[in-house]
Amino acid sequence: MNHNNDSLKVFQPIVLLNTLGKLIEKVIAERLQLIVASNNFVYLSQLGGLKSKSTADAGVILTHIVQSGWTKGRTTSTLAFDIAQFFPLLNHCFLILVLEKAGLDSKVSNFFANYLIRRSTKYLWNNLSSPPFKINIGVGQGSVLSPILSMLYISPLLYILENRFKNLNIPISILSFIDNGLLIVQDKFFLSSNSYLFCGYNILSKLLDSFGLIIEHSKTEVFHFSRNHGTFNPPPLDLSLLGGSIL
Repeated sequence: MNHNNDSLKVFQPIVLLNTLGKLIEKVIAERLQLIVASNNFVYLSQLGGLKSKSTADAGVILTHIVQSGWTKGRTTSTLAFDIAQFFPLLNHCFLILVLEKAGLDSKVSNFFANYLIRRSTKYLWNNLSSPPFKINIGVGQGSVLSPILSMLYISPLLYILENRFKNLNIPISILSFIDNGLLIVQDKFFLSSNSYLFCGYNILSKLLDSFGLIIEHSKTEVFHFSRNHGTFNPPPLDLSLLGGSIL
């Protein structure tokens, strides 16, 4: 798969379920949330995919971070990123490994192995029918299982990313909303903040690539929260060497 093609689009077939099937999916999704939460598998700053966490919570957390930085005389800088075609590109085999790592019973992972892996689909056009195509990637966004499965898929990546930042002494915290998120850094100087964000963005890009995912560079944005009441012009953040742009 060519990750350098910005026009890459992956489409999924629509799975139609009857009412009973939808109810069963909802019950499974509820149980999954309870189990992974009790096992502390969910990344602490992961706000998507769970009932108890919402966009409003993200606003509260970010506001607290910004104000706490101001009390220390620091400016908060955030780099917002978006993962391209996240839901259609989730690898089913890897997802099963994540479910096992989350401490779920083998019966659960076996269920999803049968539910997701080795799927196939056909395309019909009038009287023409295509041969079957294998589908071993993707989680349907219309399914009630999509949020929790997507959240579990990205959770190990966030733990690995946090550990790499710590090992390299990069003072970046992460706020995740499943297919997008924020890299957050606080410093007294914009040049230092930009340097940290550049390094963090580079590490994130390479780690996502190892997970079969890619950043949608055109949606990357940088925001600075300063207490300066006048006009201020922070230095640009140049991500062109990483495939991004000058922000």
